[in-house]
Amino acid sequence: MKAHTRETQSTMTPEKSLQYLKEGNVRFQNNLKANRNLLEQVNDTSEGQFPFATILSCIDSRVSAELVFDQGLGDIFSVRIAGNFVNEDILGSMEFASKLAGTKLIVVLGHTSCGAIKGACDNAKLGNLTKLIEKITPAVEAVKEPKDPELRTSKNLEFVDNVSHMNVDLTIDRIHAESPVLSEMEKNGEIKIIGAMYDVNSGAVTFFE
Repeated sequence: MKAHTRETQSTMTPEKSLQYLKEGNVRFQNNLKANRNLLEQVNDTSEGQFPFATILSCIDSRVSAELVFDQGLGDIFSVRIAGNFVNEDILGSMEFASKLAGTKLIVVLGHTSCGAIKGACDNAKLGNLTKLIEKITPAVEAVKEPKDPELRTSKNLEFVDNVSHMNVDLTIDRIHAESPVLSEMEKNGEIKIIGAMYDVNSGAVTFFE
């Protein structure tokens, strides 16, 4: 499989880009890989890049977007931060990726058993991590059940995963609210912004459609 070129990128649509990611994840789950010569892709992308998707995911070592979607060099922009939330720097990066570099799809990818989400559920305090976790707290507060405080901790993995799902939803809301550039592009059908969850137990990605 060759690296994307300006010509192949121009044929991509938001729907086709999403299908590429879905097919890649199926290959990943089945321990298959598309046939790629990575050194050849290094050479092919040395003078330019033409990725088709932007993935915002967690820094979790188990959730590498290139691996779980079986993509090669030059295929996707990968933005990673604990808790997969956005700030102005990440939004700016996404605007560059979509408006200037031509990606057709933005995926906010949460995952099960997320450590950052667990920290937010437990209201953890640790240096600069404290400020990071505060950005995830709205997702914890938005999940209303269970009401028993003893069940609203990292020990309740169902609660943790529900908060992770909510965090993805709220992150997409923030993208729409805080990036007129991306909102307009989506309104015009140039891009699609979608949420998803990665299951660390199975390797499967579930898209919110």
